[in-house]
Amino acid sequence: MVDVGDKQATERVAVAEGYIEMLPQTLALIEGGGHKKGDVLGIARIAGIMASKRTADLIPLCHPIALSHVGLKLEPQTEHNRVRCEATVKTVGMTGVEMEALTAVQIALLTIYDMCKAVDRGMCINSVRLLEKLGGKSGHWFRQD
Repeated sequence: MVDVGDKQATERVAVAEGYIEMLPQTLALIEGGGHKKGDVLGIARIAGIMASKRTADLIPLCHPIALSHVGLKLEPQTEHNRVRCEATVKTVGMTGVEMEALTAVQIALLTIYDMCKAVDRGMCINSVRLLEKLGGKSGHWFRQD
């Protein structure tokens, strides 16, 4: 692991996003709340939050971080037959929370896939990426595309 002991503890924030594309009828099933496994987006939201707290257990050499906030938004986008996931993760510490935000997005989207795979095996997770990070020596960074 990288030694972060000499770094200053600052507020750190990271925002990540990703999408899962699916058949229109799969998205309608999710939005209508009629899935036999339950509330797909609610369960995916909890899975993403839980995963962000376990990032250091999943990714070798990733520092365990005490998170002060994890927010997860899951937005159906009917015009594109997909669900957009956005995770915002915060801490006060000596290292950033980019990996926690990206992990939250991936696991939330994988949870949607798992819950809906019986009706749509062709779903596609894509465009998982960091949108913004704040804090630390490198300051504020945001995606410009």
